[in-house]
Amino acid sequence: MRFVGICLITQDVPGLATFYSQILGAEAEGDDTHVVLNTTGAEMTIFSVDGMENLAPGSMQGAGYGGFTMGFEVQDVDREFERIKAMDVEIVKLPVTHPWGTRSFWFRDPGGNIVNFFSNPPGGQRQE
Repeated sequence: MRFVGICLITQDVPGLATFYSQILGAEAEGDDTHVVLNTTGAEMTIFSVDGMENLAPGSMQGAGYGGFTMGFEVQDVDREFERIKAMDVEIVKLPVTHPWGTRSFWFRDPGGNIVNFFSNPPGGQRQE
């Protein structure tokens, strides 16, 4: 089994697509209902609530938003923190180095999801 991506469900596909395009430096391809961003390692899809309902009526009943965290490994956490902070994004956790050596910070996307940007110590193994 291989994990290939994640799909974010939203009322505002263009807004969330623009946000992630800027954050990840990835081109968003699609329309107001469905967008794909190709990132290294996995694909991120953004799909509308109405689009989900059209595919599977009732599928969005009881569905939550903003209930998970996505992690992205970056080269320099502090440089990324300054870039993201300048974009006036809600910061959830300031940069910190954990006892196991990983350095990270968290911020929130417009849909309420937490995004974790982290880096590992040189020669370290992926921790988050």
